[in-house]
Amino acid sequence: MPRAVATVDEVGWGAFALRGPTNSFDFSNTLAHRIALSEPRQSSRALRRESPARRSGSITSIELPGNPFPTTKLRRRTRPGSWTRRPDSSSKPARPRPWPRTRGLALTDLLPTLVGAAKPLARTPISRYHVGAVGLGPSGRIFLGVNLEFPGLPLHHSVHAEQFLATNLALHRERRLLAFAVSSTPCGHCRQFFQEIRDAPEIQIRVFPVDDPDQEPDPAFGPLSRLLPRRFGPDDLLDKEVPLLLEPHHNGLTFLTRSPNRDRKSSCNGFCDGPEADELAAAALEAANESHAPYSKCPSGVAIVDREGKVYKGSYAESAAYNPSLGPVQAALVAYVAGGGGGYDGIAGAVLVEKEGAVVRQEHTARLLVGLVSPKCDFRVVHCRSG
Repeated sequence: MPRAVATVDEVGWGAFALRGPTNSFDFSNTLAHRIALSEPRQSSRALRRESPARRSGSITSIELPGNPFPTTKLRRRTRPGSWTRRPDSSSKPARPRPWPRTRGLALTDLLPTLVGAAKPLARTPISRYHVGAVGLGPSGRIFLGVNLEFPGLPLHHSVHAEQFLATNLALHRERRLLAFAVSSTPCGHCRQFFQEIRDAPEIQIRVFPVDDPDQEPDPAFGPLSRLLPRRFGPDDLLDKEVPLLLEPHHNGLTFLTRSPNRDRKSSCNGFCDGPEADELAAAALEAANESHAPYSKCPSGVAIVDREGKVYKGSYAESAAYNPSLGPVQAALVAYVAGGGGGYDGIAGAVLVEKEGAVVRQEHTARLLVGLVSPKCDFRVVHCRSG
């Protein structure tokens, strides 16, 4: 019997397209850096990662994000002492290609087959309970979500797999979530958080437990409304024209000072010198401008940089029920984990941008969280204003 080998084409910002048999997939390393078929199971060395020179227009299969977030590096210009933030060479997203109908397989049919591969990517040192979620965006791309826990912090600082998935979608400019499969029935926290997405009741969900004999998988996809039939959400508090989670936001924020690096009133513990600090603050401001904070009107964003100069940003995302809201540090850590980051101690610097005197302030919580996950990380706060 011939071996079932899938070839992998790199198609942009760490995303991959697959060609070959389509029965099931297995992820190794971080979020699909390598993709192998699990039947028959093979070493990842059996896969062929094609160079840009071998890319062709004949790929007719699904795109899976291997490095799901665009990352940036702080690179020194030719002029001494000058830095610029430039996207990686693969930062332009590839146009998604449709799944061939001749295979008789819908994109949603793939989601449950990927849940088991996503689960091991969770970071759960407290509960040891891994949750994997796999979702489909309108572009035809598939994204992953896993749960994250942080020892030394109260449990409510944890990131749920569904929140990870929503953050993944948001930073990829996916405006809706069409369907998702998840390894465990979503808790009330996650059911409520998803209400921030447009047409949330119509999102298709299938619970597909993996290695859990006590749970039965759903026989088919069904609407999210069956898990939260009498929902409370944005419709109860916001006007219809207010953008919801995943939709484009621009909060019109600007720095209080001409150069955030010169804002001596901002909290700082060492990462305040040099133009590279301004570049990190600029990334945090971008995240704050993309923040979904319609209830408190207190948007915020965080940008973190690792020791290799890669920058990851996260935006604060509020929930109509308040408690399920996701903080900007957690959102940035989602980007770090999904982007292939290793241990949190690899984070070298972090900047929080928020309004001065905001009713909802992130500074104290952000400082606590960053200080615990990466004690040597230089953290500072830069204030902004509307308009």
